Amino acid sequence: MSVTASAPHTDTPARLRAALGRLHRRLRPTASGTAAGLTPTRISLLNTINRLGPIRLSELAAEEGINPTMLSRIVADLAEGRLIERVGDPQDRRAALVTTTREGRRLVERMRRERTDVLSLALDGLSPSERRALERALPALERLAEELKGGRL
Repeated sequence: MSVTASAPHTDTPARLRAALGRLHRRLRPTASGTAAGLTPTRISLLNTINRLGPIRLSELAAEEGINPTMLSRIVADLAEGRLIERVGDPQDRRAALVTTTREGRRLVERMRRERTDVLSLALDGLSPSERRALERALPALERLAEELKGGRL
C-alpha cells in the first residue's frame, strides 16, 4: 500500500520513522568500515568516542545503551585494532577514559566522507524541487533530532 503526500497527519510519524530507518540502514555500511572489519555497533561506538572523547566507559555505556560487559569487549577490540586508546582520567586516577587514536580519527573521517558522497550522488538523482524541499526541511529535522536527544520523550 502506497501512502501519498495527502495522507492524514497521523501517518507522518510512521512515514518519517520508516524513511529515516531506510536511510540509516543504507548509509550505515561503508567500504572503510567493512574493510576495517567493524560491525555497526563498533562503528557507532567509534563515532561516539570520536565525538565525545575522551570519555569514561560508564558515560559511553549510557550514551550508547550498551551493557558494561559487552562494552568492555568492544572497547578491547577497538583498542587492539589501534582505533582507540585508554588514557588515565586526570580527575580520578582510578578511572580510565577512552579516546580515538590518529588512525581511529582518520577512519571516522573516511566513513563520514563516504556517507556524504553517497548522499551527494543520491541527491543528484532528485529533481531541483525535491532537493529544495529537503533543504527547507533540514532545520525542522535538526530540531526534531534535538527533541529526541537523550530519550527525553
